[in-house]
Amino acid sequence: MGKAGCLSVEPAELSSGETEELQRIKWHRKQLLEDIQKLKDEIADVFAQIDCFESAEESRMAQKEKELCIGRKKFNMDPAKGIQYFIEHKLLTPDIQDIARFLYKGEGLNKTAIGTYLGERDPINLQVLQAFVDCHEFANLNLVQALRFREGASDLGFGG
Repeated sequence: MGKAGCLSVEPAELSSGETEELQRIKWHRKQLLEDIQKLKDEIADVFAQIDCFESAEESRMAQKEKELCIGRKKFNMDPAKGIQYFIEHKLLTPDIQDIARFLYKGEGLNKTAIGTYLGERDPINLQVLQAFVDCHEFANLNLVQALRFREGASDLGFGG
């Protein structure tokens, strides 16, 4: 027995039709092996592109996180300049509702700085203040919950 359990056959023992069939089989085998290699190369290219994309995405995320950190620091020192920084770096849109939601979430923002921004008498700040108040859900709160919320609001410089 030869390779892969096949009987070894001498070419002289084959008829001309069998020899042609054997040649076709060898040719198809060669074509299949080439196709398999092409597929392996294409798969390797796709994985390389994915790795490149993931690296670029990680770099963008790291840059965004860095800009968020800088923006928070700026906001906590000077709220108006902080908001301007966020808008300039496309971390926040100039839309009143977006600014209000951003302040409502308050992630990494100093509550006093939020209160300072909302307490300005500039028309934009007043609109943001109204939208900020609208972010709060007062319905379905019992008295204790409402008072606790009021205590949280006093940290922003509102209430008693």
